[in-house]
Amino acid sequence: MSERTHIKSVLVANRGEIARRVFRTCRDLGVETVAVHSDADAGAPFVREADRAVRLPGSAPGETYLRGDLVIAAARAAGADAIHPGYGFLSENAQFAQDVVDAGLTWIGPRPETIEAMGSKIRAKELMAAAGVPVLDVDPATATADDFPLLVKASAGGGGRGMRVVDDPRDLEAELARAGAEAASAFGDDTVFVEPYLATARHVEVQVMADVHGTCWVVGDRDCSIQRRHQKVVEEAPAPALSDVARATLHDAARKAVGATGYVGAGTVEFLVDGDRVFFLEMNTRLQVEHPVTEAVTGLDLVALQLAVAEGRPLEGEPPAPSGHAVEVRLYAEDPADDWRPQTGTLRAFDVEGVAFVNPAGHGLRVDSGVEAGSEVGVHYDAMLAKVIAHGPDRASALRMLDGALRRSRVHGVETNTALLRAILADDDFAAARLHTSLLDERLEAWTKPAEAPVLPALAAALAQAEASRASARVLGRVPAAYRNVPSQPRSRRYLVPGSDEPLEVTYESRGGRLASDLATVVEVSPTRVVLERDGVRTSYAVTVGETSVDVAGPEGALSLEVVPRFVDPSEVVAAGSLLAPMPAAVVSVAVAAGDRVERGQTVLVLEAMKMQHTVAAPADGVVTEVHVSAGSQVESGAVLAVVEEEDQS
Repeated sequence: MSERTHIKSVLVANRGEIARRVFRTCRDLGVETVAVHSDADAGAPFVREADRAVRLPGSAPGETYLRGDLVIAAARAAGADAIHPGYGFLSENAQFAQDVVDAGLTWIGPRPETIEAMGSKIRAKELMAAAGVPVLDVDPATATADDFPLLVKASAGGGGRGMRVVDDPRDLEAELARAGAEAASAFGDDTVFVEPYLATARHVEVQVMADVHGTCWVVGDRDCSIQRRHQKVVEEAPAPALSDVARATLHDAARKAVGATGYVGAGTVEFLVDGDRVFFLEMNTRLQVEHPVTEAVTGLDLVALQLAVAEGRPLEGEPPAPSGHAVEVRLYAEDPADDWRPQTGTLRAFDVEGVAFVNPAGHGLRVDSGVEAGSEVGVHYDAMLAKVIAHGPDRASALRMLDGALRRSRVHGVETNTALLRAILADDDFAAARLHTSLLDERLEAWTKPAEAPVLPALAAALAQAEASRASARVLGRVPAAYRNVPSQPRSRRYLVPGSDEPLEVTYESRGGRLASDLATVVEVSPTRVVLERDGVRTSYAVTVGETSVDVAGPEGALSLEVVPRFVDPSEVVAAGSLLAPMPAAVVSVAVAAGDRVERGQTVLVLEAMKMQHTVAAPADGVVTEVHVSAGSQVESGAVLAVVEEEDQS
């Protein structure tokens, strides 16, 4: 890293919301921007927002964003003199960082040797222990039953990939292999390690920033205890309900970590906190996904500081003390109630209240997103759509502000975890900051419990659909919607509601030339707006009618309803016992062949989508009669993978 440089053009070796985030700061600083993109991302917002863009042929990460040689070649072709790695992909790849430096470019990140030392979580623990930082460790070869549960982790990456909790010693070998395969897919390195699993500890991290002149800033702490599959869902700063002893220990340990590694740039030191006890987890040598909450409470632009440090400038003075409280939630395209199944499709609407990053940040809402209306959510990348951040004068204010933003959001086209996020924010223990890393798992059933049937939104959908059909009719367009020449029974519509397998049916009819229903008084109706009154309370709904779905937005939140056709196409009926692909995915492995006998719960095949692996198991004891895929196959959602004929239990 040069002592003094002047960056003129930055290539971001990443995609989505983090690329857009870095571009925003670069624009503020007058620095030119360069995007690299896969074929799947050719039309993505971050590509359009860059001054220049270079295509990386292909769509899978392994042939695009993980190809450091192609990224460096793109920087040269576009005239970039610096590379910012974002997070994930190559951000913690020491060889890539060295290759960037060797190419004569400025690397906006820690020194390659530091990344190498911290990139191996095994080596990082050794360094931290030598520096006097408490660590957790156990040797899987000598682990006894008393050591369980254990946590298997990928040595070369994070984000929950390659991570498994093992409760039974008999499962350790298989879970080590499974975690290694997932780590290899996500990071190109199948090395894993294990440590004791502290189910009720908190996950707290410390933001650090260090320059080439030896100055280290400890820029506050964050709580990241609400996690699904060991991937963070809710983050906040400062970490609430933390004892003075624990906070002081955390900040002191973070300084020791920086000193032990000769760290330069932005980084995060992560810990498990159990009361006043603190244990080192890992050091992330990059910007974190959750950095906005730290920016909100300090008013700092961490990306601008990264560029300044990369140019050799000193950090002046001390970092600002935190002001107020900030909470961030990660909005995912996934179904939490269905084993976190990733969702794919085209976003018909993406309207989430908040502004892009503004510095200094005042109280209010911020949204960092990688998508917009019309964006395609595919299978190749992480399922996160956006981060929604609220900054208030105190924690209660920030939580209320954030819940309001989620309630008013309109995201249609893919199912999201919005309802889960709102349930978390409303939980009494969460509101009281009684946090630990197992809280989400413990409350998942309650937090994903289906809400009361959305009768009024469904009625609004049916009325708008009826009015839209009348308005578009080529003949008899003047005939009122739902009109019957000989009155017999009300019209009805059926919809599939997210989180429910049973269709919801609503009825309506024409009375005196106007649409009416026994469910509520119809005050106003058009193809795009419906006003209903029940028990003296009027409620307005914005409606968008599509060919196979109807999107409704009201005070309860946004809802996408799938229209149940009146008649079933016989060609769409599949054989009993068919195992269907729950999402578009790649087939990683097939464990059975036609004619094999299988037991209920036995693995039939393994799929991979959005860098996570999903096991498809036999639904019952039986015989495999058909196998339609092989390892490497690409399948669409709903495709028949195999057929298991259930044994006659009589």
